[in-house]
Amino acid sequence: MKIISWNVNGLRAILKKGFLEFLASEDPDILCLQEIKTFPEQVHIDIPEYPHQFWNPAARKGYSGTAIFAKKPPMSNTTGIGIEKHDSEGRVITLELEKCYLVNIYVPNAQRGLTRLDYRTNEWDADLLKYLKKLEKSKPVLFCGDLNVAHKEIDLSNPKSNVNNAGFTPEERAGFDKIVKAGFIDTFREFTKEGGHYTWWSYMGRAREKNVGWRIDYFLISPPLRPALKKSYILPRVMGSDHAPIVLEIEL
Repeated sequence: MKIISWNVNGLRAILKKGFLEFLASEDPDILCLQEIKTFPEQVHIDIPEYPHQFWNPAARKGYSGTAIFAKKPPMSNTTGIGIEKHDSEGRVITLELEKCYLVNIYVPNAQRGLTRLDYRTNEWDADLLKYLKKLEKSKPVLFCGDLNVAHKEIDLSNPKSNVNNAGFTPEERAGFDKIVKAGFIDTFREFTKEGGHYTWWSYMGRAREKNVGWRIDYFLISPPLRPALKKSYILPRVMGSDHAPIVLEIEL
């Protein structure tokens, strides 16, 4: 099974930038999208190869939101994590597959000035991990998306100058540490140990051209899924968003 995760930074915008051609070329079994910034009725997508579509738009127009397009139907699907203060922003969709749960996640940004850092680290991160561990009691979990944190210094170009910036604060990195300590495996690092691989670049200063970026998009899995893991990689040359798509190939 091939799964792609992509923060598209606006689904309506990326439809004008080769999105459907990308989808046809890569041909994933499941596509997980973050930051769609739209309601399903606001966008027309003609992709008969993906008849099973799951949407979780934010209550606020033009903001956040997630979607999943799948070739085959899941056993069940849900939106959110069951906590109202989090769920109005459309950040989580869960599909129950035969052998695992697939969770598509768009983690809140701590924002400039770190105005949402306390909410992000003390409320969201804690509640999300509880939700994932609850799912794991019945089936292994595979989760993906824009997690809005570079875990290690190797995961961004300029770690020293970004220590207290959103996405690389000690608090956010500690939240990712807790995910790893809970047993979840960062699949990309199972295959690629060196630095220089990123999934997000600023639109300013020709950052993408210079590859001055951050790795903030991930696929993570429960340990029982590790033997089924085949590949985990980034598609940095795919344009249209400030994020690159990421790919997981796994036997499910």
